[in-house]
Amino acid sequence: MRVDRLTEDDWETLRDIRLRALTTDSAAYGSSLEREQGFKESHWRMRLRASPWFVAVVRDQMVGLVCVISEPGAPAEERHLVALWVSPERRGVGVGDALLGAAESWAHDDGAALLSLWLVDGNAVAERLYRRAGYAPTGVRMPVPRDRSLTEERWTKPLGGEKFGRSDQRPPERN
Repeated sequence: MRVDRLTEDDWETLRDIRLRALTTDSAAYGSSLEREQGFKESHWRMRLRASPWFVAVVRDQMVGLVCVISEPGAPAEERHLVALWVSPERRGVGVGDALLGAAESWAHDDGAALLSLWLVDGNAVAERLYRRAGYAPTGVRMPVPRDRSLTEERWTKPLGGEKFGRSDQRPPERN
């Protein structure tokens, strides 16, 4: 398995795997298959210019995806994980770990001290992955914007020291 960072010229790759993720696990995302099927090439290219996207590949098959963003209004040293997806037939064999490692490495190299993400309540598979990777729940909860009958919790992981982060370090103090 390898994890590649997509470039703007990989817009079709991003489109294909993102639509596959939305087809397979639509409830996990803040978007919909119908919405993203309507995106034009320019929109996919813009996504790739705006944020780093990583794809996991096994034997020339795309099997996972993750993106790292800087959230508007977030502290400069924080990055946020979105769009993590692993193909159902590849779950539980290290694809999620590899994608998180690539995202964490990029965020660390970009100067991030903290990574955050939102985890929908009841997603035990994702919770095990995030705990294993050193993320911890913050207690901050909110309804899922796309489906207010569901709730999600913010999880974070401090980065620092080693390239892939160390969970024994605390994030910088905030004033």
